[in-house]
Amino acid sequence: MLFPHFSAVLVERVFTECGVVHIVARTLDGTAPCPDCECPSNRVHSCYQRRLADTPVGDQPVRIELTVRRLYCDNARCERRTFVEQVAGLTFRYGRRTPALRRTLEAVAVALAGRAGARLAVVLHSAVSRTTLLRLLMALPDPSWEVPKVLGVDDFATRRGQHYGTVLIDCETRKPLGLLPGRDAETLATWLREHPGIEVICRDRAGSYAEGARVGAPQAVQVADRFHLWQNLGTAVEQCVRQHTRCLQPPCSDPGDLPDIELPSAKEMSPIEARIRERHAIVHALLDQGHGIREIARELHIGGNTVRRSARAATPEELLGGRRQPRPSQLDPYKPYLDKRWAEGHTNAVHLHAELKELGYRGNYQTISNYLRPRRRRRVRVVGPAPPGSESEGKRLAEVLTRCPELAAAHRLVRSFAEILSTRTGQHLKAWVVRARAEELPGVHSFAAGLEKDWDAVVQGLTSHWNSCPVEGRVNHIKMVKRQMFGRAKLPLLRKRVLLTAAR
Repeated sequence: MLFPHFSAVLVERVFTECGVVHIVARTLDGTAPCPDCECPSNRVHSCYQRRLADTPVGDQPVRIELTVRRLYCDNARCERRTFVEQVAGLTFRYGRRTPALRRTLEAVAVALAGRAGARLAVVLHSAVSRTTLLRLLMALPDPSWEVPKVLGVDDFATRRGQHYGTVLIDCETRKPLGLLPGRDAETLATWLREHPGIEVICRDRAGSYAEGARVGAPQAVQVADRFHLWQNLGTAVEQCVRQHTRCLQPPCSDPGDLPDIELPSAKEMSPIEARIRERHAIVHALLDQGHGIREIARELHIGGNTVRRSARAATPEELLGGRRQPRPSQLDPYKPYLDKRWAEGHTNAVHLHAELKELGYRGNYQTISNYLRPRRRRRVRVVGPAPPGSESEGKRLAEVLTRCPELAAAHRLVRSFAEILSTRTGQHLKAWVVRARAEELPGVHSFAAGLEKDWDAVVQGLTSHWNSCPVEGRVNHIKMVKRQMFGRAKLPLLRKRVLLTAAR
C-alpha cells in the first residue's frame, strides 16, 4: 500500500546510511517485451545495477539500487538485438529518477521555474539544478485544445517599450491558446489561417490586429473591446480639458483662492527646473497675500519643509543650486522633429529612433527614450471622468461646466456615450457621432473619426456581450509569471509556463 511501485520487484534490503534511505532490489524472473517489436523474451544477456532517486520518506531522501536484466530479442526480423527490461511505475529509459519524483519536479518547475524551483527542491530532499528543472519543464507537452469559436487577442510586453508579443485565448473557456512573437498583422493572420473555424474575434483598437483578423479570418466578426473604447474617449476628453485649463481655476474673489500667476517660460528648462520655478512663484505669491506656511502646504498638497525652503529662497536659482547648463547632445538638432512627431501622437521611441537614423542621427535609442521620459510621466491616462465623490466636488463640477460651454458639451457627450456603452445600445452610436461633430471639441472629433474607421467592430462591441475582459486577465497572469522570473525568460519558456499554469 505504501510502495505500490515495488510490487513488480523483489526488495532484498532496506537500510539507512548518512540520513539517506537505501533500498536494494532486483527484478523478478520472467518474460519482458521488446520495446520495438513487443516480442516477449526471457533469455538473459547480462545484469547491471541502476541507481534511482525516489520521493522522500519520513523526511529522508530515498535512493533505490535496482538490479535489472538485459535480455535478447528472439525476433529475427527485429533490428534490436538486446534490450533492458523496464519496471512499470519505477523506471523508464535513461531515467535516473522514479516517475513519481519526476512528476513532483515537473510540478515544481511549472510553478517556480529554475532558480526558485531548485531552492524548493532542496527542501523536498530532491536537489536538482535549475537547468534540469527547465529541461523537465520544456519537455512537458502543451495542453490540448480545440479551435475556439470566440478568440481573444491582445498584446503584452516582454520588454516594455521595445519588445511585444501577442496572447491568444479562448474567450469561452478563458484558457490561453498561445503566445506569438510580435504584434504585427502578418503574425496574427498566419496563425488564423492555420486554425480555421473562428467565428468571433475580440480585440483592442490596434490597427494591426484589425488588419490581421481581416486577412487571416475574413469570415469572423470583429468585436472592439468596450474598455478600450472608454479609455480612448477618456484620452480625447483629456485633450479637451487641457485646452480649457483656465476654466478649471475659480475666480480669485475669495482670499483663500489661488492667484493667477505669470510663470516663467519652461521652453528651455528641464521638467524638474520648471517645477521648482513654478512652486517658488506660487509660494511667494501666497506669502505676499498673508497666508502661512502650514496653510500653503495644505493648499498645494506638499510638505511643510518644501514650502519653507521655497519661502527662504529669494530667487529660484537658490533652490536650483547653481545647476549647470546641460552639455550639447547629438540629439539637439533632432529635438524639433521629435517634438513635432510627439505632438502628432507618435510616442513609440523605437519607431522614432528608426526615423531619426534615416535622417542621419548616429546616437543610441536610450538618448531618445530619456528625452521623452519626462513627457510620459507628465501624461495622465484618463478613463472617463469619475462621478463627483462629494457634494462639494459636485458643486465645483457644476461651476466649471457653467463657466465653460465646451467642457459642458464634453460632459454631455461622455454621459451619453457611457449610457450607450453600459446598456449596449450601439444602434444609437451614429446619432452620438453626429452630435459630437457639431461641437467645437477637436479631441472628440478625432475620437469620432477613429470610430468611423473601425465602425463595424465598434458597433459589435457596443451591442455584443463578448469583450476582451478574459484577455486582460490573462495579460495580468503573464505579467505575474514574467516578474516571477525577473523578466529574463525568453518567449518559449514564458509561453510554456503560461500555458501550463493556466491548465492546472
